[in-house]
Amino acid sequence: MKNSDFIVPDWPAPSNVHALQTMRTGGVSLAPYNTLNLGAHVGDASLNVAANRQRLASFVPSEPVWLNQVHGTLTIDAEKVDCAPPDADASYTRQRNVVCTTMTADCLPLLFCNQAGTEVAAVHAGWKGLLDGVIESALDKMLSVPSEILVWLGPAIGPQAFEVGSEVRDAFIKKLPQAEAAFKPHGEKWLGDIFMLAKQRLAERGVTRVYGGGICTYSNPEQFFSFRRDNITGRMATLIWLA
Repeated sequence: MKNSDFIVPDWPAPSNVHALQTMRTGGVSLAPYNTLNLGAHVGDASLNVAANRQRLASFVPSEPVWLNQVHGTLTIDAEKVDCAPPDADASYTRQRNVVCTTMTADCLPLLFCNQAGTEVAAVHAGWKGLLDGVIESALDKMLSVPSEILVWLGPAIGPQAFEVGSEVRDAFIKKLPQAEAAFKPHGEKWLGDIFMLAKQRLAERGVTRVYGGGICTYSNPEQFFSFRRDNITGRMATLIWLA
């Protein structure tokens, strides 16, 4: 694994806030998990996953806090995780060198920090978690006022590929009427813009300093895993910590 195998978020975070977004390159896993699969739950050989996580270890100050993501809304305190990954979809910390981590392969990863550089969070937002309030759950953990919070949106399935049924669209609009703007008709279904949906939910809570977004996992098979595209595939990690 080398520097070209991950993305460093481009956002005006404080200098002590460090973050990384892995891609699918730089690891040892074989197809269909090739090569930097970091997910231990997708059927890849456990030795390969361990080797990939070891490669990641040289870029972070401590073992990432892995979650057993369940498309829910629970945000846990990352420093309190001691062994088995907890069932949760977001983690938060104010402690230095605790690495909040989320894994995705089309779902939207979000990173939060505050302007003072005293708190960070990592969020896994598939459409169900996004609808049910995982973003709001993570914001509720933060002590900063909304105007002091910065958010980075990582790679996710893009609006030209995220096909959903009317029931998903209707559920979002019921929660927030302006969500209608995030959907375009596509035959008998709809194409959704998960980046716009996330920004709308953040704006409802007064968080407008939002960066990143727009990188499509589905349409970039050389760089990113995509569950919608490949079904059996690996997972990328999105990581943030306070130095």
